[in-house]
Amino acid sequence: MVRLDKIYTRGGDKGETSLGDGQRVKKNSLRVDVYGEVDEANAALGVAIIYCSPKIKNVLQKIQNDLFDLGADLCFPDSNQKKSLKVSKNHVEDLENKIDEINESLNPLNSFILPGGEKSSAFLHHCRCIVRRAERKLVTLSEKEHINDMVFQYFNRLSDFLFVAARFENKKKGDILWMPGKKI
Repeated sequence: MVRLDKIYTRGGDKGETSLGDGQRVKKNSLRVDVYGEVDEANAALGVAIIYCSPKIKNVLQKIQNDLFDLGADLCFPDSNQKKSLKVSKNHVEDLENKIDEINESLNPLNSFILPGGEKSSAFLHHCRCIVRRAERKLVTLSEKEHINDMVFQYFNRLSDFLFVAARFENKKKGDILWMPGKKI
């Protein structure tokens, strides 16, 4: 475990930061931007956890740890062979299993779902939007640099998980369904 005696290092005072391999880059580099989005998603999950049922809360806490693994994967340029943490097929399969388990308890969908309902559901929908934004930026990064394919799969499953988890949190009151052309 790394221990810092001071929270500030002054290393970023000129708008640069270090990647996992020590390479210095601008703080607005696309790679840093992508794992900054991952960090934002993780922070939003921390808020959602406050309101979630124990079943969803436990999975979200595992996901928060996964997102640190994912951030570690992203902070190393792919050319670096010394990655200690990588998103793997197991990460993706764990999410798929949770999606299937939770989805079994939900009614089939016949309409789009509006974000909202319970606080927990609303926060989970917000997290899903952050994850989708991160995923879009990840695609942009992948057009310039090679990215671990499992990172893409994990993001895609994570947004699916957040959707079914939001539905689960609204289970008592039911989904808030989209009604095209609804008048106020």
